[in-house]
Amino acid sequence: MTAVQHIPTPPCVQPGAPSPVQSTGRTLRWGVVATGNIAERVTEDIARLEDAVLQAVSSRRQATAEDFAARFGFASSYYDADDVAGYDRLFADPDVDVVYIASPHAQHYRIARRALEAGKHVLCEKSLTINARETEDLIELARSRDLFLMEAVWTRFLPCINRIWELIASGELGDINWVQADLGFPAPYDPASRLWDPAAGGGALLDLTVYPLTFALGALGYPETVHAVGSINADGVDTQNALTLGYASGALAQLTSSLVSSCPRTAVISGTKGWLRTGSPLHNPVELTIVPQAGEARVERFPQVGNGYAYELREVTRCIQAGLVESPTMTWADSLRTMRIFDAVRAQIGVLYTNDKASVPR
Repeated sequence: MTAVQHIPTPPCVQPGAPSPVQSTGRTLRWGVVATGNIAERVTEDIARLEDAVLQAVSSRRQATAEDFAARFGFASSYYDADDVAGYDRLFADPDVDVVYIASPHAQHYRIARRALEAGKHVLCEKSLTINARETEDLIELARSRDLFLMEAVWTRFLPCINRIWELIASGELGDINWVQADLGFPAPYDPASRLWDPAAGGGALLDLTVYPLTFALGALGYPETVHAVGSINADGVDTQNALTLGYASGALAQLTSSLVSSCPRTAVISGTKGWLRTGSPLHNPVELTIVPQAGEARVERFPQVGNGYAYELREVTRCIQAGLVESPTMTWADSLRTMRIFDAVRAQIGVLYTNDKASVPR
């Protein structure tokens, strides 16, 4: 009997699929909000897609927006001027079809909402919002406007990760009873950095934990119980956290995230017939070690296109071309349930953000 596959495999990594950069339909014109490191890396992969055009970029400052546009070949650049935010100017551009939002977490909800109100499809970096209330509102808005919305959990779309789900579903590992995953690095303390700024949604939970959580969700599904402990600094930011997820089957998942410790950054999935371990880093692995209980261990390696974001971008493109408002691999329900888990974790470890106190517009 094969196991349930909790995270569906996207078409771009199914057997025999062409390169994710190959066109699947009409060309989409992309806008990019923010110009930081993640925006740079994702933009490099947008540029690789045959059916993508780099249409517009926005930043708070004119020089930053114009420099980013020049470096990557955007047709237009926008910036804050005359009390109008650069992203609002971008959203008013009729030549932009879909926007990628790479701003700090606490800004995701406001910016994504403005994009949807302007009629743009949205790919927004994780975490989609600060809390479940904000996520639910964005979903309702996207549904009412018939617009595509997806949280950018790129790990779900990688070839190596989807091979894990295939191995589990095949029964080679037997019944999965235990998952362990960690992600951490020592980030120098800087109160102005988004990682450490509570007003920006800083902390290990919203920045890192979605990646270890992905392995628990893919192997076991959503848990029945969540127990969390965390270390909170003087600013109210979680420097590290540890989650134990419980399941009706008796299975457990133990997940850790840290901004103060150097970690193996791997995931182990263990069953009654064997176990597997990802290469490092677990959020972008290109190697798996599979160890059957009876048999020889083996290593499987996976080629990757560009920076690894092309698979996620292909899924966004495919869905919009097909008239879908959500991806079957990264559904709205998954984003909402994940945010509810994070809300529960924050309540247990004592993290409160400014966004939690704000009202949601209706």
